[in-house]
Amino acid sequence: MTAPHILIAEARYYEDVGEHLLQGAIDTIERAGATWEHVRVPGAFELPAAVQIAVRSLDFYALRRRADGYVTLGCVIRGATSHYDHVCEQTTRKLQDLACHYTLALGYGLLTCENHEQALERARTDRRNKGGEAAQACLDMIELKRAYHLYPR
Repeated sequence: MTAPHILIAEARYYEDVGEHLLQGAIDTIERAGATWEHVRVPGAFELPAAVQIAVRSLDFYALRRRADGYVTLGCVIRGATSHYDHVCEQTTRKLQDLACHYTLALGYGLLTCENHEQALERARTDRRNKGGEAAQACLDMIELKRAYHLYPR
């Protein structure tokens, strides 16, 4: 059985938070014996488009390696306006829509926090390690797809 290949789509708006999220995801993926590739997008709102571009790229470039799962990472911190609410709600909804429509194994690692300290607490690999949790969720969903014969290999 071939090891799964995972695409990590990361919104690196907060450099320190993003670095912890990414490292947690990579550590978890590599411990599982899976392979990975990484793309970076400007912000959380672009995460659904990144996943859809990767999924649809197979329609146009058959030699590209299929990702067996997707991990989305990023952080949105509440500000003084309603922008936070719109970005969090729409990004989360669209990622779930993509996962259901395309039957994707998707690990959701978008932190939605009140402040930077809260984000670091959740992102750091020696704390809550939400990047690692998102990667593990992706790996678990790949196993579920395999159990139902929806895994391509």
